Amino acid sequence: MSDVETEVDAPETEEPVRSKREQALVNEGEIAADYLEELLDIADLDGDIDTFNEGGRAHVSIVTDADILVGRNGEVLEALQELARLAVMTETGHRSRLMLDVAGHRDKRRKELEVLAKDAIAEVVETGEAVRLAPMNPFERKIVHDVVAAAGLISESEGEEPRRRVVVLPKS
Repeated sequence: MSDVETEVDAPETEEPVRSKREQALVNEGEIAADYLEELLDIADLDGDIDTFNEGGRAHVSIVTDADILVGRNGEVLEALQELARLAVMTETGHRSRLMLDVAGHRDKRRKELEVLAKDAIAEVVETGEAVRLAPMNPFERKIVHDVVAAAGLISESEGEEPRRRVVVLPKS
């Protein structure tokens, strides 16, 4: 009898089964990450790019120490997010709700806004008067609305972009 060599196949690792929507979000994140990676290369800026999906959205995070990508009050970050969304729309033909974070700015801002919202809630409860907050972008307003709703109060947005603001109202 002769020795016959047999090749043993490595066990295949199964990819998690994704719905079409989940796969579309993964695709959005990859498109945006590729686009942003090119921008970083062109601008000769360092940064690692992470992607994940959460809450029915593709999220892209640029891990960097370069505050230049955040800008004053997050203006550069907002512009980069819109550019990334446009890159996704150009590629897919569909509007994206992609969320971009740079250097953890959105997480830091979320914490600041939660404190701001809680302070406004306390003032409304104490005085019984409505409290108008400074103008915010839609991402920031959503955070405040969520905190106010969780506290059992009502809030609404007033004004026109870019001066749109949240008003926290007393219970009726």
